[in-house]
Amino acid sequence: MVISLFFLSVTATGQTAAKSIYFELGGPGLASMNYDMRLQKKEDGIGFRVGIGGFKVDGQSALFVPLGLTYLLGKDQKNYFEVGAGATIVSITDSYKDGYSSSSDNFSTTFGHMYFGYRLQPKNGGFLFRAGITPIFNKDGFIPYYAGISFGYKF
Repeated sequence: MVISLFFLSVTATGQTAAKSIYFELGGPGLASMNYDMRLQKKEDGIGFRVGIGGFKVDGQSALFVPLGLTYLLGKDQKNYFEVGAGATIVSITDSYKDGYSSSSDNFSTTFGHMYFGYRLQPKNGGFLFRAGITPIFNKDGFIPYYAGISFGYKF
């Protein structure tokens, strides 16, 4: 009986993996909603992110799907240095009309990205803030000083 109460107590107070959702402006998704989760039952360490974003302007639309692995380093379970890397899938559609007919062109590509930044993430949930440098690269070039800022909720 005492042993079963002990295990019940440990299970009830056991930590779960930190999860968050956030809106990112800039970064690998340009303007995206993201889900982020640690892969271990703790606040820091290795995790992943997946997002979806894009825009539509004058018949041109773009879809961005950022995917990545991240690692959080911190000692106070609130302020973290975040590093990460991943890839973003991009799909662009250009629709146009020339008076008599309409047509559309599709273009898809993938680019790599890295992330170096600060993350404010309270241990017991609440407001999440991220800001960092996001170098991006593909076969056509490298942009070292691209950046992003995020606001969201950690649960």
